[in-house]
Formats: sequence, C-alpha cells, structure tokens
Amino acid sequence: QVQLVESGGGLVQPGGSLRLSCAASGFTLDYYAIGWFRQAPGKEREGVSCISSSDGSTYYADFVKGRFTISRDNAKNTVYLQMNSLKPEDTAVYSCARVPFSCTKNVLNFGSWGQGTQVTVSS
Repeated sequence: QVQLVESGGGLVQPGGSLRLSCAASGFTLDYYAIGWFRQAPGKEREGVSCISSSDGSTYYADFVKGRFTISRDNAKNTVYLQMNSLKPEDTAVYSCARVPFSCTKNVLNFGSWGQGTQVTVSS
C-alpha cells in the first residue's frame, strides 16, 4: 500500500523552528520527487518546496527561501522539511506528495497525498 505520512507539526512561537517528516511506505523514494505543500484556512493550497530524486535538486517558494530546507534520506525512505524563523503566516496544514523523478510546478501531477500535519505559529 502506497502511503505518505507526515509528522512533526505543532505549536511554535514566532522565530522558532520545526522539522517536518514525510515517511514513505509501499514504494521507494529512489524514483520519486517529493513536494511539500501547505494550506491555510480559507486559502488555496500552495507549493512550499520540492526535492527531485534524480539529482537531488531542490526548489523553494519565494516566501520560504532562506528559512526552510528540504532534504531526503533514501535509506530511511523519508523526506524532511526543516523550518526556521517561522512566522505567523506560516500557519497551515503541511502535506507531502510524490511525483515521478523530477519536481514539477503542476500540482496536478502530484499524487499519494499524506493526511497533513498542522503547523501553528503563534505567541
């Protein structure tokens, strides 16, 4: 059974850090790029970051560049999103999804969505 499970969300103060995990089961990450997305209440889902399988290329939305870092550990079949300098506007449900080999801007190409993990940035 193909599955992606996110974890690591929680409540953090502005300026704080969290590390999200996206654990894959039922398939190997070797052949898939993994994207992180987020959706805040009343807003559309937006892409946050993506890491390709072929060469490990990484991509970031402008609003997280310099603050978030995506990485992968294929041995653990897990992708991580390190989030630093968190802001209240980063509050959202964060989800991961897969796409074969390389990252793409077309969200419709992503599948096997996880259930998401809530990130709340508040003092």
